[in-house]
Amino acid sequence: MRPYNYNSSNDLISTPRGSYGKAYTWSGGLNSSGVHLCSLVLILAVCVGLLGCGTSSSSTSSGKGSAPTITSFRANPTSINSGTSSALSWASAGATSLAITPGTFTSTSASGSTSMSPTATTTYTLTATNPAGSAISTLTVTVNTTGKPTIGSFTASPSTITSGSSSMLSWATNGATSLAITPGTFTSTSASGSTNESATATTTYTLTATNASGSATSTAKVTVTASGGPLAITTASCPSGIQGAAYAGCTIVASGGAPPYTYSVGTNHSFPPLPEGMSLNTTTGIVSSSLIGGQGTYAPVFVVTDSTNTQATQNISIAISGNNAFLANIFPTSSIFHHRVDAATTNLPVDTSPAAPMYSGYLPATVKPFFGNNSNAPFPNGIPAIEVPYNQADVAVTTTLYQSYFASGPIPANAPVEGTSNSTGDRHVLVYVKAGGGNNPALYEMWQGIYEGGPWTDSSNALWPNVSSNALTPQGQGTSDAAGLPVAPLLANADEVIGTGTPSSPTGTIRHPIRFTLNHMLNYWVWPATQTAGVGSCTATGGATIPTESEISQSSPPVSCTMSGPAGEIYRLKASVATPSCASTSPQAAIIITAFRNYGIILADNGDSGGLIGTPDARWNDTDLACLTSLTLSDFEPVNVSNLMVSNDSAATSH
Repeated sequence: MRPYNYNSSNDLISTPRGSYGKAYTWSGGLNSSGVHLCSLVLILAVCVGLLGCGTSSSSTSSGKGSAPTITSFRANPTSINSGTSSALSWASAGATSLAITPGTFTSTSASGSTSMSPTATTTYTLTATNPAGSAISTLTVTVNTTGKPTIGSFTASPSTITSGSSSMLSWATNGATSLAITPGTFTSTSASGSTNESATATTTYTLTATNASGSATSTAKVTVTASGGPLAITTASCPSGIQGAAYAGCTIVASGGAPPYTYSVGTNHSFPPLPEGMSLNTTTGIVSSSLIGGQGTYAPVFVVTDSTNTQATQNISIAISGNNAFLANIFPTSSIFHHRVDAATTNLPVDTSPAAPMYSGYLPATVKPFFGNNSNAPFPNGIPAIEVPYNQADVAVTTTLYQSYFASGPIPANAPVEGTSNSTGDRHVLVYVKAGGGNNPALYEMWQGIYEGGPWTDSSNALWPNVSSNALTPQGQGTSDAAGLPVAPLLANADEVIGTGTPSSPTGTIRHPIRFTLNHMLNYWVWPATQTAGVGSCTATGGATIPTESEISQSSPPVSCTMSGPAGEIYRLKASVATPSCASTSPQAAIIITAFRNYGIILADNGDSGGLIGTPDARWNDTDLACLTSLTLSDFEPVNVSNLMVSNDSAATSH
């Protein structure tokens, strides 16, 4: 055997992966067979080395096991448009961690995928690593950077047309694969072209040109002018509604002019707004409400404005029936507010106090119903009231002038206002809160209430926190009424008059005195009133002047007065006065006249002499109610109710 010689000077510049140390050679010559054998061995070694070349490779650290392998690394798709993504997926074996660069993506999963959104063509490298070494694989994602399309022109010819005719929309674009024109469904793939569009209202058309890189837009406006004459509102009437219910709806329709139209309600304070709780869609002209708050007949002015700012107006009535049966539940049946005063059944005497009679100058005045249906057109006529649930949310209430019983209360946004928000008068707001949730039924009243878009303001207010009791407000403190009385339970209302009948055949009864006004009250009050705002003075026995704005007694009356008619005095229709003949054909008035005899009228405020106060309601028959004017104030007499009084702080009666 030939000797083996170590060649100390034969260090290799580089060594194959997995080989270490020096190179060794055989000394001496080789025969041809030996040369061939060595060549074969060398070729095999080179081929083994070639297995790690290409897009995947690995390196191994000696003594630490096998390096990981990458069996696949793919992109789907391999070519994308700028702004889109490609999913890079891999499958490997033996790796403890993987990383994809450029970027910061890492994973420990042998296989999986991630989304990449390159903005330029990018070669990604997957590196799989374990303690024995690493393997890498690469792929390339090509990014298409073709630019977005451009629009050279987009025009309408003619740009102004009459309703029903058409305009030609023309375009010229570059680089688009698809085009669309909206509104409408028109599409095209032609770089340039035209299409006819027929518009019935002024329209702005949008051309959208699209390719793989994005889109571009351009607009063209077609103005539509009138073809049907001058602008006009063709709606003549709207359906009626019921307070506390949803509204069936009314659409204000216009014709002529230059569409499109916008809709509004006039702001002239000579006309009312919409009934409380209703709204008008300014685009469609639809009047709607999920819960009507107002009651009575409103005749607002509707305004239609066309695209040239020409306007048309129309006064349209909306009649709302009240929903006021709850008023009968305010105060117990034992209250003076529900006690009969006719002589035949009660034997209550005439009040002979010098303070009691109405001033003689007022006696010729007729009884005038200050409530009704269309009798105060275009405004609703009367003082409205609304019922709310026990859990109605409280809102802030700011009082600006007189007494305040509450700084917040359950006053809803749709609470109706006397005379509507366009009124400059008393603007009473009456809210009855139903019992529930451990709470008593309550009555909130405001004078000159103004809705402020959430909170309210008023000039004075009053609260009866438990109207299932007979408690009155404190003496001399005042309410929203000049006599210190509650307003709501003393109003004539259509629900109690109609009863189970109909407006033309009512079957109801009124079981309370009805509030009325005189030009001036006496500057004193009697039970059940608690305040006054009047004129004149009275003297007591012995000649001493009784302080004005104080309570006087019916059982111990003054000896003289310079004026008469105290706040809170109840007057009944004299038994000797015949029922007017018109009552036989005026059933609503007949029921009210019966109430005059049995329960009387109660002096509550200053105003027109003989003014009888009730709720507004579309069910009132104004012609029927006119029968009440057949009576004058001289037909009434004051009633002494002093023997019914238990306490001047309570409305309870002794029997």
